[in-house]
Amino acid sequence: MKKLILFLCLICTFSVFSQNNEEKDKEAIQAVLKEQRLAWSKNNIEKYMEGYWKSDSLKFYGSNGVTYGWENTLQRYKKAYPSKEHTGKLSFKINDISKITDGAYFVLGEFHLKRDVGNATGIFMLVFKKINGEWKIIADTSA
Repeated sequence: MKKLILFLCLICTFSVFSQNNEEKDKEAIQAVLKEQRLAWSKNNIEKYMEGYWKSDSLKFYGSNGVTYGWENTLQRYKKAYPSKEHTGKLSFKINDISKITDGAYFVLGEFHLKRDVGNATGIFMLVFKKINGEWKIIADTSA
């Protein structure tokens, strides 16, 4: 009986530990998104891009197809949003953050741009991966 109680206590401990880690992961991912939102709203696309994996393996999938690589994604953003009037003020609505596996999550959400050239809204799905202790977007699907 003591072994059963000990076993159940261990299971509960691991469950709570796992939930705490997931909550910390989600908070860290939300912090990355907050930094991106603030940078975007200041028309600082380079700072916004710090949330992305700086790799040729980064994938961005939008209405014009797939863009491969961090540098190409940066250039895509600069071309599509050439001025403060185009970047405007960004807000997000995060609808879901779900764990894929240890060190990886997907985020489902909505974006809203309030801007002088006309407001824009859409949806996104991001894949975050913990790389060298930091959460980075490795894939972005926005429409």
